[in-house]
Amino acid sequence: MRFLYTTLLLFNSIIGFAQVTGSITGKISLVDGQSAGSVAVSIVELHKNTLTDDHGNYSFNKVIPGKYIIRIQMLGAAQQDLSVTVIAGKTIKADYQLNKENVQALQEVTIGGTANKFSKKESVYAARLPLKNLENPQVYISIPKALIQEQLAVDLGSISKNVPGSGIPMLANQGRVTFRSRGFETEPMVRNGVAGFAYTAIDPANLERIEAIKGPSATLFGTNLSSYGGLFNRVTKKPYNGVGGEVSLFGGSWDYKRMAFDINTPLNADKTVLFRLNGAGTYENSFQDAGFTKSFSVAPSFSYQITDKLSMLFDVEYGQAEGTSVVRFNPYTKNDSKVEKVKIRNIRDMNFPYDQLFGNNDLAYRTQMVNIFAQFNYKMSEKWTSQTVMSRSSTAIRGYISALNGVSDTQLSALVMRGYTSFIATDIQQNFTGDFKIGSHRNRVVLGLDFYNNTNTFDRVHVTGPVVNFVNPAPGSGISKKTIDDLAPTKAGKIRNESNADNSYAVYASDVFNINDRLLAMLSLRLDRFQADGVTVVATDKNTGAYGQTALSPKLGLVYQLIKDKISLFGSYMNSFTNKSGADINGNVFKPEQANQLETGIKADIFDHKLVGTISYYDIKVKDMLRDDLANPTYQIQDGNQKSRGVEIELTANPFPGFNIIAGYAYNDSKFIDAAPSVEGLRPALSGPDKMINFWLSYKFPAGQLKGFGAGFGGNSGSSSYQTNTTTSKIIIPGYTMFDATVFYDQRRFRIGVKVDNLTSEKAWSVRLTPQSPARYMANLTVRF
Repeated sequence: MRFLYTTLLLFNSIIGFAQVTGSITGKISLVDGQSAGSVAVSIVELHKNTLTDDHGNYSFNKVIPGKYIIRIQMLGAAQQDLSVTVIAGKTIKADYQLNKENVQALQEVTIGGTANKFSKKESVYAARLPLKNLENPQVYISIPKALIQEQLAVDLGSISKNVPGSGIPMLANQGRVTFRSRGFETEPMVRNGVAGFAYTAIDPANLERIEAIKGPSATLFGTNLSSYGGLFNRVTKKPYNGVGGEVSLFGGSWDYKRMAFDINTPLNADKTVLFRLNGAGTYENSFQDAGFTKSFSVAPSFSYQITDKLSMLFDVEYGQAEGTSVVRFNPYTKNDSKVEKVKIRNIRDMNFPYDQLFGNNDLAYRTQMVNIFAQFNYKMSEKWTSQTVMSRSSTAIRGYISALNGVSDTQLSALVMRGYTSFIATDIQQNFTGDFKIGSHRNRVVLGLDFYNNTNTFDRVHVTGPVVNFVNPAPGSGISKKTIDDLAPTKAGKIRNESNADNSYAVYASDVFNINDRLLAMLSLRLDRFQADGVTVVATDKNTGAYGQTALSPKLGLVYQLIKDKISLFGSYMNSFTNKSGADINGNVFKPEQANQLETGIKADIFDHKLVGTISYYDIKVKDMLRDDLANPTYQIQDGNQKSRGVEIELTANPFPGFNIIAGYAYNDSKFIDAAPSVEGLRPALSGPDKMINFWLSYKFPAGQLKGFGAGFGGNSGSSSYQTNTTTSKIIIPGYTMFDATVFYDQRRFRIGVKVDNLTSEKAWSVRLTPQSPARYMANLTVRF
């Protein structure tokens, strides 16, 4: 009886407390009405904090009646205070919509969907400023998660098909992928705007999107992370205010098996501590006579809104893989003919077997990759924010990595590298960002400090394998682990055990000044000090190659909006540099090699975001390139040049409900000028096709009995290119046209999809002459909770 009395008393107390308290709810939205997620909201008097969910909603329960201030803190926007009066037993609404600010460039905001679901242009990283795409004088393309999912893209190479000018990705032996951009090799070295390289395969399970930022970008990103063609930035998934997730299963050709997962949950009642876990495991055999890859990745992410002004994001990216080297063929290029002045050969006509690896599954490598990332955002005042970022990336590679070298027009010999390699990079950045007015003119500025350290260690041996006739290969001609191990004592290259370290110390500033509401100017400058510690051979303890260089990297831009927030004209000058060691025969120390780009174009975001696109023309000149000194063969001269110019077009469109279009075109004209006689005036090898087209069309029934059913079709085409291009020898890679197609059924709780890549089994090769897979079939089931 006493227990029943106590229970009733406790129940009445709870009811009574609920009746004498109230609640506060609200929604935060951006200037265009879209939801703003992950926004810090607090009750000032009670020191209670929370975050908006992905629909922009927030709530506070069991609030004692009284008058309070609801404070809204968003990086890139002025602080907002809303007065509310809480009444017992009532729920008070306190909504807020931004009236002018664009906050996405300083804070990862979860945005509600639009009809043009593949257009996610606003970038947190492209300018490091609260700058809309139409205000940015630089070109960048964003490939969002929605497109990655629809295309069942399970590797970075498949995702990059949607970037104009990216071309067939070059797959390195340990799974590392490299793309083309404006005629230059470009790797995905950037993760969330800072160093995040991995000399291994990178699983896309943790990707929110890929950003391809075009042109020389050393001013804001440094030379270590970008090429003269630009950079690929991997934007990872962040925790959000809600409980949810999904599990995806894949199966396909050549025993392809994959499972991926995504789990998210708040860790406290106020939802200021959030946790997200992504990961995947994959296994696949090669379409060739031998070869396999298997991998596992996991990426935990943790965010904490410490106060209404201070937030922290911490995440880890871990991956391990095992596999065999892909084909990397270097044909015999020596001209033995006394009749032909130039030796010209096409890989299609060499009778090199398309489906043979010339290796065995026991000749494998193992890799391990760890990326650690920490970010602190602090709102110093209504006009200034501070962002501190620390990144640590490490990669270890063990085992056997091989390349196939031609020793005649019909024979090859494998060069196998056996041993251990490690790469470690540390990046620390401090950014101060201001958004304030000078008179009536808006002024946005970022001041940054950047420290980057890179250390490499090698302990490996090179082994030359037996000669094989690749035109008529004998049975069992694949090279095995035992073959290489037996040859190592007699046919091995010199064992190298060496390490080096490079340090970069940089300060940079970027300022965007609104001359009026349609015309703005950008001025940016970076001062970079590079210090190389050189290479130390452990066996002799001898260090060589230490040097230091200082470089300036400017960036200028003008943007004029022909139609406010819809169409803009832009022009820019951008710079990148590459440090070079050594001196010429006269003792003149080499300067950093410089790349300068002039670009102009037009950007549009019209018809209520249903048509978004960019047309641009660029002209890149690389100067101070090194070339051999013909009069003194052991020295080099620094007077070489290279030109790379072209046109790029990219657009996303939503002509009518349910139908989406992505299309791109890239034309690139590159050639060496004032270079070595062997390449003077020629297009650089490995620069990819000079003309490329990409497109993707998809339709999903938005209503009716077929709601959720959809299909997609797309393709990629490239002109012929070169693996070798000199005055005496040319290895031609033929042009290609490959088509992909998918059908799917997408519902709130699950998704089923089927995809075929390379429908017609087109034969195509990367710049390293790696054969691409014929028609590849894949099925997917995703369950959401």
